[in-house]
Amino acid sequence: MVVTGASSGIGLAAAVDLARRGDRVVLVGRDPARLRAAGDRVRESSGEQPELFRADFAVLDDVRGLAERLRAAYDRIDVLANNAGAIVLQPVTTVDGFELSMQANHLAPFLLSNLLRDRVGRMVVTASGAHRSGLLDPDDLNAALRRYRPMRAYGTSKQANILFTAEAARRWPEIPAHSFHPGVVRTRFGNESRLVALGMRLLPFRSPEKGAETLVWLANQDPARLVTGGYYADRRPRRPLPKAADPALAARLWTASAKAVGIDA
Repeated sequence: MVVTGASSGIGLAAAVDLARRGDRVVLVGRDPARLRAAGDRVRESSGEQPELFRADFAVLDDVRGLAERLRAAYDRIDVLANNAGAIVLQPVTTVDGFELSMQANHLAPFLLSNLLRDRVGRMVVTASGAHRSGLLDPDDLNAALRRYRPMRAYGTSKQANILFTAEAARRWPEIPAHSFHPGVVRTRFGNESRLVALGMRLLPFRSPEKGAETLVWLANQDPARLVTGGYYADRRPRRPLPKAADPALAARLWTASAKAVGIDA
Protein backbone atom coordinates (compact mmCIF):
# COMPACT_ATOMS: atom_id res chain seq x y z
CA MET A 1 0.00 0.00 0.00
CA VAL A 2 1.36 3.40 -1.01
CA VAL A 3 0.47 6.28 1.30
CA THR A 4 1.33 9.81 0.18
CA GLY A 5 1.66 12.58 2.73
CA ALA A 6 2.85 9.92 5.16
CA SER A 7 5.42 11.96 7.11
CA SER A 8 2.89 13.15 9.69
CA GLY A 9 -0.78 13.50 10.53
CA ILE A 10 -3.41 11.29 8.95
CA GLY A 11 -0.97 9.68 6.52
CA LEU A 12 1.44 8.57 9.23
CA ALA A 13 -1.38 7.37 11.48
CA ALA A 14 -2.83 5.35 8.60
CA ALA A 15 0.57 3.89 7.72
CA VAL A 16 1.12 2.78 11.32
CA ASP A 17 -2.32 1.16 11.50
CA LEU A 18 -1.95 -0.57 8.13
CA ALA A 19 1.52 -1.88 9.01
CA ARG A 20 0.25 -3.24 12.33
CA ARG A 21 -2.40 -5.14 10.36
CA GLY A 22 0.34 -6.81 8.37
CA ASP A 23 0.17 -4.74 5.21
CA ARG A 24 3.38 -3.86 3.39
CA VAL A 25 3.42 -0.08 3.53
CA VAL A 26 5.25 2.43 1.33
CA LEU A 27 5.59 5.98 2.68
CA VAL A 28 5.80 9.02 0.41
CA GLY A 29 6.76 12.40 1.84
CA ARG A 30 8.42 15.69 0.95
CA ASP A 31 10.86 16.30 3.79
CA PRO A 32 13.63 13.66 4.05
CA ALA A 33 14.17 14.01 7.80
CA ARG A 34 10.48 13.79 8.67
CA LEU A 35 10.06 10.92 6.22
CA ARG A 36 12.85 8.96 7.92
CA ALA A 37 11.32 9.69 11.33
CA ALA A 38 7.96 8.45 10.07
CA GLY A 39 9.59 5.27 8.78
CA ASP A 40 11.17 4.73 12.20
CA ARG A 41 7.80 5.14 13.89
CA VAL A 42 6.16 2.62 11.58
CA ARG A 43 9.00 0.16 12.21
CA GLU A 44 8.81 0.63 15.98
CA SER A 45 5.04 0.17 15.95
CA SER A 46 4.83 -2.81 13.62
CA GLY A 47 8.23 -4.45 13.52
CA GLU A 48 8.39 -3.94 9.76
CA GLN A 49 10.60 -1.43 7.94
CA PRO A 50 8.55 0.47 5.35
CA GLU A 51 9.96 1.62 2.05
CA LEU A 52 10.45 5.39 1.80
CA PHE A 53 10.05 7.52 -1.33
CA ARG A 54 10.69 11.28 -1.32
CA ALA A 55 8.71 13.54 -3.64
CA ASP A 56 7.57 17.16 -3.53
CA PHE A 57 4.08 17.50 -4.98
CA ALA A 58 4.76 21.18 -5.64
CA VAL A 59 6.99 19.97 -8.49
CA LEU A 60 5.28 17.83 -11.14
CA ASP A 61 8.61 16.44 -12.33
CA ASP A 62 9.00 15.02 -8.81
CA VAL A 63 5.66 13.28 -9.23
CA ARG A 64 6.72 11.85 -12.58
CA GLY A 65 9.96 10.61 -11.04
CA LEU A 66 8.06 9.10 -8.11
CA ALA A 67 5.80 7.20 -10.49
CA GLU A 68 8.81 5.83 -12.38
CA ARG A 69 10.47 4.68 -9.15
CA LEU A 70 7.28 3.06 -7.86
CA ARG A 71 6.74 1.29 -11.18
CA ALA A 72 10.30 -0.01 -11.10
CA ALA A 73 9.89 -1.26 -7.54
CA TYR A 74 6.42 -2.80 -7.61
CA ASP A 75 4.49 -4.80 -10.18
CA ARG A 76 1.34 -4.28 -8.14
CA ILE A 77 0.13 -1.57 -5.77
CA ASP A 78 -2.87 -2.95 -3.91
CA VAL A 79 -3.94 0.46 -2.59
CA LEU A 80 -2.89 3.97 -3.58
CA ALA A 81 -3.83 6.34 -0.76
CA ASN A 82 -3.76 9.85 -2.22
CA ASN A 83 -3.48 11.62 1.10
CA ALA A 84 -0.84 14.34 0.55
CA GLY A 85 -2.17 17.85 0.86
CA ALA A 86 -1.66 21.31 2.26
CA ILE A 87 -3.44 24.45 3.36
CA VAL A 88 -1.50 27.28 1.74
CA LEU A 89 -1.75 30.52 3.69
CA GLN A 90 -0.44 32.89 1.01
CA PRO A 91 -0.87 32.90 -2.79
CA VAL A 92 1.96 30.79 -4.20
CA THR A 93 2.56 29.81 -7.82
CA THR A 94 4.52 26.59 -8.32
CA VAL A 95 7.37 26.10 -10.77
CA ASP A 96 4.77 24.43 -13.00
CA GLY A 97 2.65 27.58 -13.03
CA PHE A 98 -0.24 26.50 -10.81
CA GLU A 99 -1.69 27.73 -7.53
CA LEU A 100 0.04 25.60 -4.90
CA SER A 101 -2.94 24.07 -3.09
CA MET A 102 -4.58 23.10 -6.39
CA GLN A 103 -1.37 21.45 -7.56
CA ALA A 104 -0.36 19.73 -4.32
CA ASN A 105 -3.86 18.59 -3.39
CA HIS A 106 -5.31 17.74 -6.81
CA LEU A 107 -3.10 17.96 -9.88
CA ALA A 108 -0.18 16.02 -8.38
CA PRO A 109 -2.29 13.08 -7.15
CA PHE A 110 -4.26 13.19 -10.41
CA LEU A 111 -1.00 12.81 -12.33
CA LEU A 112 0.38 10.12 -10.02
CA SER A 113 -2.82 8.09 -10.24
CA ASN A 114 -2.84 8.26 -14.03
CA LEU A 115 0.82 7.24 -14.27
CA LEU A 116 0.23 4.26 -11.97
CA ARG A 117 -3.20 3.29 -13.26
CA ASP A 118 -2.20 -0.15 -14.57
CA ARG A 119 -0.55 -1.08 -11.25
CA VAL A 120 -3.21 0.10 -8.78
CA GLY A 121 -5.83 -2.23 -7.32
CA ARG A 122 -7.76 0.37 -5.33
CA MET A 123 -7.61 4.12 -4.73
CA VAL A 124 -8.50 6.07 -1.59
CA VAL A 125 -8.47 9.88 -1.68
CA THR A 126 -8.39 12.13 1.38
CA ALA A 127 -10.98 14.83 0.68
CA SER A 128 -12.73 17.09 3.19
CA GLY A 129 -16.00 18.62 4.23
CA ALA A 130 -14.17 21.86 3.41
CA HIS A 131 -15.33 21.28 -0.17
CA ARG A 132 -18.32 23.40 0.87
CA SER A 133 -16.12 26.48 0.40
CA GLY A 134 -14.93 25.40 -3.05
CA LEU A 135 -15.49 27.47 -6.18
CA LEU A 136 -14.04 25.21 -8.84
CA ASP A 137 -13.80 26.47 -12.41
CA PRO A 138 -12.08 23.85 -14.60
CA ASP A 139 -11.42 26.55 -17.20
CA ASP A 140 -9.34 28.50 -14.67
CA LEU A 141 -7.47 26.27 -12.21
CA ASN A 142 -5.56 29.32 -10.98
CA ALA A 143 -8.66 31.37 -10.10
CA ALA A 144 -7.77 31.23 -6.38
CA LEU A 145 -4.68 33.37 -6.98
CA ARG A 146 -6.92 36.39 -7.45
CA ARG A 147 -8.16 37.78 -4.11
CA TYR A 148 -6.56 34.83 -2.38
CA ARG A 149 -8.37 33.23 0.54
CA PRO A 150 -6.64 30.16 2.03
CA MET A 151 -9.75 28.20 2.97
CA ARG A 152 -11.44 28.92 -0.34
CA ALA A 153 -8.37 27.69 -2.22
CA TYR A 154 -8.18 24.63 0.01
CA GLY A 155 -11.91 23.95 -0.31
CA THR A 156 -11.69 24.21 -4.09
CA SER A 157 -8.90 21.62 -4.13
CA LYS A 158 -10.99 19.33 -1.89
CA GLN A 159 -13.99 19.78 -4.20
CA ALA A 160 -11.65 18.66 -6.98
CA ASN A 161 -10.64 15.58 -4.95
CA ILE A 162 -14.24 14.38 -4.69
CA LEU A 163 -14.99 15.05 -8.36
CA PHE A 164 -11.75 13.35 -9.43
CA THR A 165 -12.57 10.23 -7.42
CA ALA A 166 -16.03 9.93 -8.92
CA GLU A 167 -14.75 10.47 -12.46
CA ALA A 168 -11.89 7.98 -11.93
CA ALA A 169 -14.46 5.38 -10.87
CA ARG A 170 -16.45 6.06 -14.04
CA ARG A 171 -13.42 5.95 -16.36
CA TRP A 172 -11.61 3.12 -14.59
CA PRO A 173 -14.32 0.68 -13.49
CA GLU A 174 -11.67 -1.94 -12.75
CA ILE A 175 -10.24 0.23 -9.93
CA PRO A 176 -12.50 0.79 -6.90
CA ALA A 177 -12.10 4.43 -5.89
CA HIS A 178 -13.35 6.20 -2.78
CA SER A 179 -12.89 9.64 -1.19
CA PHE A 180 -13.50 10.51 2.43
CA HIS A 181 -13.75 13.30 4.98
CA PRO A 182 -11.41 12.65 7.93
CA GLY A 183 -13.06 15.15 10.25
CA VAL A 184 -11.37 18.21 11.73
CA VAL A 185 -7.96 16.80 12.60
CA ARG A 186 -5.19 18.58 14.47
CA THR A 187 -2.13 18.18 12.23
CA ARG A 188 0.75 20.34 11.00
CA PHE A 189 -1.69 22.24 8.73
CA GLY A 190 -1.58 25.96 9.37
CA ASN A 191 1.30 25.86 11.84
CA GLU A 192 2.57 29.18 10.47
CA SER A 193 -0.66 31.05 11.12
CA ARG A 194 -1.77 32.30 14.54
CA LEU A 195 -5.32 32.62 13.24
CA VAL A 196 -5.47 29.03 11.99
CA ALA A 197 -3.79 27.77 15.16
CA LEU A 198 -6.39 29.59 17.26
CA GLY A 199 -9.18 28.16 15.15
CA MET A 200 -7.82 24.66 15.64
CA ARG A 201 -7.92 25.16 19.40
CA LEU A 202 -11.51 26.41 19.32
CA LEU A 203 -12.91 23.83 16.90
CA PRO A 204 -13.84 20.32 18.01
CA PHE A 205 -10.98 18.27 16.64
CA ARG A 206 -9.93 14.64 16.54
CA SER A 207 -6.59 12.91 16.63
CA PRO A 208 -4.78 11.89 13.43
CA GLU A 209 -5.47 8.26 14.43
CA LYS A 210 -9.21 8.94 14.53
CA GLY A 211 -8.99 10.88 11.27
CA ALA A 212 -7.22 7.95 9.61
CA GLU A 213 -9.82 5.36 10.60
CA THR A 214 -11.96 5.77 7.47
CA LEU A 215 -8.90 5.68 5.20
CA VAL A 216 -7.77 2.38 6.74
CA TRP A 217 -11.31 1.02 6.62
CA LEU A 218 -11.73 1.91 2.93
CA ALA A 219 -8.35 0.33 2.16
CA ASN A 220 -9.41 -2.98 3.70
CA GLN A 221 -13.17 -3.20 3.18
CA ASP A 222 -14.65 -5.59 0.60
CA PRO A 223 -15.21 -3.36 -2.48
CA ALA A 224 -18.54 -5.09 -3.08
CA ARG A 225 -19.80 -3.48 0.12
CA LEU A 226 -18.73 0.01 -0.91
CA VAL A 227 -20.00 2.56 -3.41
CA THR A 228 -17.22 3.01 -5.94
CA GLY A 229 -16.64 6.68 -6.57
CA GLY A 230 -18.44 7.40 -3.32
CA TYR A 231 -17.66 9.92 -0.60
CA TYR A 232 -17.44 8.67 2.99
CA ALA A 233 -17.19 10.04 6.52
CA ASP A 234 -16.87 8.00 9.70
CA ARG A 235 -17.04 4.80 7.62
CA ARG A 236 -20.44 5.68 6.19
CA PRO A 237 -21.38 6.92 2.73
CA ARG A 238 -22.25 10.60 2.63
CA ARG A 239 -23.65 12.88 -0.02
CA PRO A 240 -21.27 15.71 -0.89
CA LEU A 241 -22.67 19.09 -1.85
CA PRO A 242 -24.06 19.22 -5.41
CA LYS A 243 -21.01 21.14 -6.66
CA ALA A 244 -18.89 18.11 -5.72
CA ALA A 245 -21.33 15.61 -7.22
CA ASP A 246 -21.86 17.03 -10.72
CA PRO A 247 -20.82 14.46 -13.39
CA ALA A 248 -20.49 17.12 -16.07
CA LEU A 249 -18.22 19.23 -13.85
CA ALA A 250 -16.18 16.11 -12.99
CA ALA A 251 -15.67 15.34 -16.68
CA ARG A 252 -14.62 18.92 -17.39
CA LEU A 253 -12.19 18.85 -14.48
CA TRP A 254 -10.64 15.62 -15.76
CA THR A 255 -10.07 17.09 -19.21
CA ALA A 256 -8.63 20.32 -17.81
CA SER A 257 -6.39 18.44 -15.35
CA ALA A 258 -5.03 16.14 -18.02
CA LYS A 259 -4.16 19.13 -20.19
CA ALA A 260 -2.55 20.89 -17.21
CA VAL A 261 -0.22 17.98 -16.37
CA GLY A 262 0.46 17.02 -19.98
CA ILE A 263 -1.21 13.64 -20.36
CA ASP A 264 -3.94 12.30 -22.63
CA ALA A 265 -7.42 12.68 -21.14
